[in-house]
Amino acid sequence: MDDLLQEFIAETRETLEAIAGEIVAWEAEPADSARLDAIFRFVHTVKGSCGFLDLPRLARLSHAAEDVLAAVRDGKRTPDTALVNAVLGIVDRIAAIVEAIDAGASLDDADEDLLIAALAPDAQPRAQIQVAPQNRAASRSVRLNVDLLDHMMSGMSEMVLARNELARRLRDSDVDPQVEAALERLSLTVADMRDTVTRTRMQKVDALFSALPRMVRDTSAELAKSIDLVIEGADVELDREMIELMRDPLGHIIRNAIDHGIETPTERRAAGKPLTGRLIVSARQSGNQILIEIADDGKGIDVARIVAKAAEKRLYGVAELAAMSEAAKLDLIFAPGLSSRDTVTAISGRGVGMDVVRANIEQIGGRIVLTNDPGRGLRIVIHVPLTLSILSTIIVGVGAQRFALPRQAIEEIVMVRGNQVRIETIGDAATVTVRGKRMPLVSLGELLDLNGDSPPTLVIVSTREGDYALGVDTVLDTEELVVKPASPAVMATGVYAGKTLPDNGLPMLLLDAAGIAAVAGLRFTPVIAAAAVVEEVVPGVPALLFDDLDGQRRAIALAVIDRVEPVPTEAIRWSGGALRLSIGETIIPLHAVAELGARTEVAVLRLTDGESEMAYAIAEAIEIVALPTDMAPARGTGPIAGVVMIAGEQIELVDPHALFAGQPVTLGSLPVCLLQVDGSGWMETFLKPALEASGYRCVTALAAGETAAVALAMEDSPVRETLAPVVTLRRTPTAERDDDPSIYRYDRPALIAALAARRAM
Repeated sequence: MDDLLQEFIAETRETLEAIAGEIVAWEAEPADSARLDAIFRFVHTVKGSCGFLDLPRLARLSHAAEDVLAAVRDGKRTPDTALVNAVLGIVDRIAAIVEAIDAGASLDDADEDLLIAALAPDAQPRAQIQVAPQNRAASRSVRLNVDLLDHMMSGMSEMVLARNELARRLRDSDVDPQVEAALERLSLTVADMRDTVTRTRMQKVDALFSALPRMVRDTSAELAKSIDLVIEGADVELDREMIELMRDPLGHIIRNAIDHGIETPTERRAAGKPLTGRLIVSARQSGNQILIEIADDGKGIDVARIVAKAAEKRLYGVAELAAMSEAAKLDLIFAPGLSSRDTVTAISGRGVGMDVVRANIEQIGGRIVLTNDPGRGLRIVIHVPLTLSILSTIIVGVGAQRFALPRQAIEEIVMVRGNQVRIETIGDAATVTVRGKRMPLVSLGELLDLNGDSPPTLVIVSTREGDYALGVDTVLDTEELVVKPASPAVMATGVYAGKTLPDNGLPMLLLDAAGIAAVAGLRFTPVIAAAAVVEEVVPGVPALLFDDLDGQRRAIALAVIDRVEPVPTEAIRWSGGALRLSIGETIIPLHAVAELGARTEVAVLRLTDGESEMAYAIAEAIEIVALPTDMAPARGTGPIAGVVMIAGEQIELVDPHALFAGQPVTLGSLPVCLLQVDGSGWMETFLKPALEASGYRCVTALAAGETAAVALAMEDSPVRETLAPVVTLRRTPTAERDDDPSIYRYDRPALIAALAARRAM
């Protein structure tokens, strides 16, 4: 609400600055209907906003002015000096009230009845009521056209180019230390400005979610279903343009969830479910991506029915469908022209929708992940970048050339070694088998006529049609880059998606993963690796093989890794008796087997068990491998579970259970304790740290949709109504009555025990 109020104040101020002159000009030329319409729209907008924001005084004044202006528009009133003076008085008072609201000051309303009375046709001429001017707070916002922000971003890219050119020239000559220091300051300023311009485009995702309640209400009513919509994470920020591009795909997914997923009340009763379906839409940030999740408690996707429909429409052959994995079969819902409906309704059944949804999301650099639970529901997670202006990329090298690949198109990176990766030639086509999965192989060096050597590194690239391996010489770095269109001749090759400028100042081309597949003539079919090849692959759990900080090569189960990312070592501190990593506003525990030394940056594994999160510092990630079934257990206790053989080498296996067993749970999974503060500050200062150290998350007010596990109140303060059980604290060590259930506020063991007991009730 505060954001809406500030936006209302900013817009009203902006309009007020122009409207006063319009009123005077309208008095001189009463027949000018355009000016009259502009004035009418202003007071009408103010009136509408006041009703929503609960500003009755402004609503009353604007309503009175609107009635008079409507009469003038209908020809029932003639604008004379008295009427114009009265309207000006109303506008001045609206301006004064707006400034008072912004400043948090009070404003007397004694003259407002006279201001409204002056609008009457028979109002007696009187001295114009003077509205005391308000001290206007300095404006802290300005409205800008998005095209201007785009131009600023483009200008920042040119500044980076000029800065890098200057740096190269200085490196080639004797550098004055003062000039070098000035260049360093310039570099920091340019980087900060680039980040600032990017942030100006950010907007709360609530702007995307605000239309969902009405959509759910109307769609569920049309289908005779009862649905409870829960929205979480509306405060997450996303690029404004990204929000606009996400509206249609999100709307289609929501309607599909209501129509296809959530059953009718009769069906839910028969399935033993609550009659009211539940639809959860949430947003959260994960690194440089925003994850928008849509989850329902419906019947999920009937994969067998989808496969039957695909066979009926001859989208794939029977043998092809039989060879598909469960994930590939589930992805058939994105096939063009396929619908699980037998009949066409106003909402679905035409086979048009989910393929377009995926195409639109992929067009903005995103992807969709489905998690199907037949009979219980479907979870759809949309991964989109924070902004369209900056793209997260992986820098790869072929010979002396460098190229960028969009990070969201890359599934994994593997080295060509051991029996986990096999390169074969079938006919005239090269293929690669990675842990039993066969896919086409494209050598980037051969495709671009750079070299014909066998590539030592494979980048597994995912496209809509299928996955393939892109052979490169090296994988160099990850960078956030500003991408621009390349020249028409370059774009016409179909291999490139644009050009970019990394921080070293050397222009670089961005590769188009789907374009490379098309130029290479790849034809994707749902095949599985030959049985003989599968037998050679040791079955087991996927794991990440990495070099640890102490030089030892280790592995950890892939399922526990959320992502791998570089972090500056200055973000790592020994505090509170443990190593901790600062990421944005979040602090998470960090495990490191050796000192960081002189490193300025270190790679970390972001580990999660679904509720808690921690980090594991490593030297370098090597590749993804399959763990063998045989393991030699480690002696004693610690973070090493045992030793396994991988590619003829003894590899220590990290035990994630031991890592998480020694760490506290994260803030998001802690029970909430509502502190009913009394204004003295004692609970916030004394009690909150003690409770949070004991495993609670303390709040003084609940967020929307949040519930408390237990509440605390002082015995001499009024206990506010709450659904949570309440523990009462007293200020004296002993109770006045034997039946007094209150706890002495400094009796910590008794307090913790009482909280646990009340939660269990």
